Amino acid sequence: MSTLAYDGTAMLGRQLRRVRNNAGLLILTQTMPITMLLFFGYVFGSALAMPGEQYRSFLVPGLLVATAANGIMTGMFQAAQAVHRGVTDRLRTLPISRAAVPLGQSVADVMVTAAGMVPFLLVGLAVGWRVEGSVPQAVGAVALLLLFRFATTWIGIFLGLLTRSEEAAGQLGGATFVLPLLSNAYIPTEGLPGWLRTVAEWNPISAVTTALRDLFGNAPVPEGAAWPVAHPIAGSLLWCAVLLAVFAPLAVRRYARGEG
Repeated sequence: MSTLAYDGTAMLGRQLRRVRNNAGLLILTQTMPITMLLFFGYVFGSALAMPGEQYRSFLVPGLLVATAANGIMTGMFQAAQAVHRGVTDRLRTLPISRAAVPLGQSVADVMVTAAGMVPFLLVGLAVGWRVEGSVPQAVGAVALLLLFRFATTWIGIFLGLLTRSEEAAGQLGGATFVLPLLSNAYIPTEGLPGWLRTVAEWNPISAVTTALRDLFGNAPVPEGAAWPVAHPIAGSLLWCAVLLAVFAPLAVRRYARGEG
């Protein structure tokens, strides 16, 4: 086993124990998407032209992707907390790969996200959402979703190492709530003004959401959309590759540098 794989596995175990010991935060992050599904699906959805059950089928993939995008917030807060409390400095003194700590955090986050998807999908089934596509397509949708979560977590880790403050990370992380609002996660973009529709459709969340709706068989790919939404699977994979190529090296370099 390579040094990075061995050290990363050790840091993964450490991170999972840390999550287990913070059960309150875990429960909150896992129940929030369910709360939003019930609120948006039954309250906000009544204001749209879609019938209630149809809108909830439209909404479930969007909320899944919005939850995946929250990897920015959780990654940022956890990284900033570790720096602020001196944990990162202690880990940096160990003879381990510099990429092991952020890698362990990001993989642990994906595993926790995967576990949290189960109750959310069960509630989705209860309110009328269904998987209309094939089993391989559904598996591909879940894999794409977790890949996107993995990519966004690296963004959060870099920002958390950059801010070095729990308070600043919490405030900045809260601002990420706006990102799904500027996408097709909650509403179709066809009715938006031209410039706003362009902004929304070039949001990575829109591409991944459209890909999930297509793979789950919940909604067709919209016509006349920007390239990432018109080709959602390719667009999603490209966005994930770009985010990882940019932010994973930045996070590792920032971790290795410390305060310098």
